[in-house]
Amino acid sequence: QVQLVESGGGLVQAGGSLTLSCAASGRTFSTGAMGWFRQAPGKEREFVAAISGIGYSTYYADAVKGRFTISRDNAKSTVYLQMNSLKPEDTAVYYCAAPEGPLYNLRPGRGPSTYRYWGQGTQVTVSP
Repeated sequence: QVQLVESGGGLVQAGGSLTLSCAASGRTFSTGAMGWFRQAPGKEREFVAAISGIGYSTYYADAVKGRFTISRDNAKSTVYLQMNSLKPEDTAVYYCAAPEGPLYNLRPGRGPSTYRYWGQGTQVTVSP
């Protein structure tokens, strides 16, 4: 059974940085794509970033491009989201997710429905 466990959320002032981690188990991590999503109160879950399982290409939402960096450590079966220059509008619950299937592992999608496995989420709060 695939399990994803996020950590690293917290409260930070605007302009600050946080690094989220997501530890994965129950699947072959090195060839699997991974993604990060977030959901603010009253809003739909939205794509933040993803990294493919082949070639490790990275993809970002326009709102975070240049400020956030997704990376992975296959030896630790962990994916990271380095968040810099945080803004109050980045406040949300952040979720780690993993798709299933060779097509999505090669080119991860941006829609939540394209991901099969989800972590429990970690809260990120950015104060003005």
